[in-house]
Amino acid sequence: MNFKEIHIGTLINQRVAECGIELSRICNFLNCSEDEVLKMYESQSIDSEILLKWCKLLEYDFFRIYTQHLILYAPASAVYTNAEKTENKKSVLPRFRKNIYTKEIIHFILEQIESGKMTKKETIERYSIPKTTLYKWISKHTD
Repeated sequence: MNFKEIHIGTLINQRVAECGIELSRICNFLNCSEDEVLKMYESQSIDSEILLKWCKLLEYDFFRIYTQHLILYAPASAVYTNAEKTENKKSVLPRFRKNIYTKEIIHFILEQIESGKMTKKETIERYSIPKTTLYKWISKHTD
């Protein structure tokens, strides 16, 4: 899975094929025409409300794909989080404790190191992964 370049329409189409859901059922659930569904398959991005409906229909969390993108390519800035802690700013938005690293993310990161594309230090800096976490992954997932 390429988390850098996300084409959500293609991914939805693949999931529809896996589930074997008929186009008529999709149209009824989404309250749209067949042409609109086919256009969604070709769309690189989709409105979040419609994507939520797709998630429910296909019983798959497509939002996690975007979360994985954020973990890999836009990790939370240490400067921002430290400044926020010192100023004790309150937000009405939910605050998540930490990044969730899926096995796909761990595999991707370890592959970057094993292939020589990135060093351990570069990986730690780029993805803001704690050094101890990275070394645990290496010891756990390396033969």
